[in-house]
Amino acid sequence: MQDRKRLEEAIENNERIASLTDDLDTLFELAREGESVEGELVPALKNYSALLTKLEDQMLLAGDNDSLPAIMTIHPGAGGTESQDWAEMLMRMYLRWAERNNFGIVITDRLEGEGAGIKSVTFEVNGPNAYGMLQSEIGVHRLVRISPFDANARRHTSFASVFVYPQIDDEIKIDIKLEDLRIDTFRSGGAGGQHVNMTDSAVRITHLPTNTVVQCQNERSQHKNRDSAMKQLRAKLYEAELEKKREESRKTEASKLEINFGSQIRSYVLAPYRMIKDHRTKLSIGDVDRVLDGDMEALIHAYLVWRKTGKTANDTGDELPD
Repeated sequence: MQDRKRLEEAIENNERIASLTDDLDTLFELAREGESVEGELVPALKNYSALLTKLEDQMLLAGDNDSLPAIMTIHPGAGGTESQDWAEMLMRMYLRWAERNNFGIVITDRLEGEGAGIKSVTFEVNGPNAYGMLQSEIGVHRLVRISPFDANARRHTSFASVFVYPQIDDEIKIDIKLEDLRIDTFRSGGAGGQHVNMTDSAVRITHLPTNTVVQCQNERSQHKNRDSAMKQLRAKLYEAELEKKREESRKTEASKLEINFGSQIRSYVLAPYRMIKDHRTKLSIGDVDRVLDGDMEALIHAYLVWRKTGKTANDTGDELPD
């Protein structure tokens, strides 16, 4: 059903692109004939551009776990109430983004701060490609603003860390194809005996894609030895898949950064000027309120392009209009 839904969406997007292209061709033709079509052309181009960006994002989500739902955790840095309030602002931004994209949210753990904000929060983001898109948020986020908690209205810098995990299905399905196996039979070793010496009852199975070899010669029947060897092979392949998941988890944990100066991935400046800048992609956005209200698409798109090609917003000329 999931594959069918993805295929239906691909067909629908293809039809939408074709329809919008025809509409734009018609509008340009009318413009060449002297008709005034600016009022229709500008919104049509915006819709066309937004759809193309969305489809490009889907093409860039090619990682092993990019299509999975996500688990997000947010922790404030040092600074007490100030950082705790910033952590809650980030949580609200992600919840609003999820709402805009029709993703389901389940808050599994939330620890309230002292006076304001949160000390930590963990929540699930359930939707297609959630993990792939939210990888852009992994790291330390820095806020500069006039503190609402400072009676002297001084400017403060706060930090909070965001981490994202894929919701990996614990169920590991081992699909062993017959064409991937090389099955050899040979005479059993042992203490001897007429049966052992006269029949090739021992079985050795080689799984060619992984070069995993198992063998069994305990039973007199070749069929029983083969069944036993298949059980061994299935168990070995299962353990290999578990080790892959453990390695992915270790890599994910190793990517965490300290919640401090110099390790931030993005800065949100609310005073003395207003600007959001991603230090990896070099994308700058002046409309801070719109981003904090959940409009993160430009930041996510710039990250996906940067991850795939290494190009920053300065290289591509991408920018979000105010």
